Amino acid sequence: MRVKRKKWVQVIPSDLEHVWHFFSRPENLGKITPSDMDFEILSDLKEVEMYEGMLIEYNVAPAFGIRINWVTEITHMNHLKYFIDEQRFGPYALWHHEHRFEMVDGGVQMTDLLTYKVPYGLIGNLANALFVEQRIDDIFEYRTKAIERIFDFNESDIQLRRKQK
Repeated sequence: MRVKRKKWVQVIPSDLEHVWHFFSRPENLGKITPSDMDFEILSDLKEVEMYEGMLIEYNVAPAFGIRINWVTEITHMNHLKYFIDEQRFGPYALWHHEHRFEMVDGGVQMTDLLTYKVPYGLIGNLANALFVEQRIDDIFEYRTKAIERIFDFNESDIQLRRKQK
């Protein structure tokens, strides 16, 4: 299967310190993950700000209720600007997820750049076409709405976000 690239952009009506504080704490990942994924962080990282080299172990059910272990590493980080997590063990042949933060009019623009590859050749291609890519899109759409709730967007913030898509 070819490597797939996806991008999501969201403006969060808040200051950079507040947004960074939320996203740089692995414990908050569960707050922006759909409940049907039965997401659980196994690493003891409560109230720990991420750092380069941090390994995070999860248990997650991404599809069909099948639970898997997933380990990611924070491979790069520039405080208040970006961090990158990469899969070390899990369901993908490649998972490289960049989280970028930038002050813009109206708040903080958060950009997610995901590069991934499903394993297993033709079977992986079929799985990606049938459900994996759509599942990833659904997870990030859920995440967008969860961030709107967490950061208490008002209706004009939501309308602005929709216009930017």
